[in-house]
Amino acid sequence: MLTGKQRSFLKGKAHNMDPIVQIGKDGITENVIAQVDETLEARELIKLRVLNNSLYSAKEAAEELAEACNAEFIQAIGNVLVLYRENNEKKQYNLPK
Repeated sequence: MLTGKQRSFLKGKAHNMDPIVQIGKDGITENVIAQVDETLEARELIKLRVLNNSLYSAKEAAEELAEACNAEFIQAIGNVLVLYRENNEKKQYNLPK
């Protein structure tokens, strides 16, 4: 569980990122979950976009993906959401205490 300070730190880091994964009309499939899982493993912090033709809102998609991938939901603004999962082997972000 992240503290408010850690969540704020990660929001700042995600600000300049481009969305890597898009969720479309098919919604959250096994392929999307696998892609998000692999990307979290490689990058720790990712930004996703929920397309307008999707049945999900950004917050609904974030909650479902966070649970499926054992990740932390950082924020959702409009159709964009941010997820984080710490990688103990290749740590990229030193979170504040």
